[in-house]
Amino acid sequence: MSERIQSIVHRGKKVIVVDLSKCEADEVERTVRQLPDVVTAQPAGSVLVLGDFTGATFDDDAIRAMQQAAVFDKPFIKKSALVGPEDLLDSIRKKITGFSHREFLIFKTRQEALEWLTQ
Repeated sequence: MSERIQSIVHRGKKVIVVDLSKCEADEVERTVRQLPDVVTAQPAGSVLVLGDFTGATFDDDAIRAMQQAAVFDKPFIKKSALVGPEDLLDSIRKKITGFSHREFLIFKTRQEALEWLTQ
């Protein structure tokens, strides 16, 4: 895993945290392209993912990478949560959801997202 993709344990459950906070669009794209290697190493339907987009910037390439990763990872994901400003993430979530047919909930804080993921 990279420094931006970490595995943590919260309430006894493993969560993959993708820390994209304060990333420029090119770093968002690079990091997201690494995610399938991490996710597909886990059992199908078992992965809990938290993506923190607080202060991140996006361009078309970064969004395309997120769409592709969301499709590729779909069989492995149990739940996904996004952290960051709802107004920004809502438009990106719609693009990713429409492309991947996966649901992503948006939370204001990591703690809220972790609680939901591990409930």
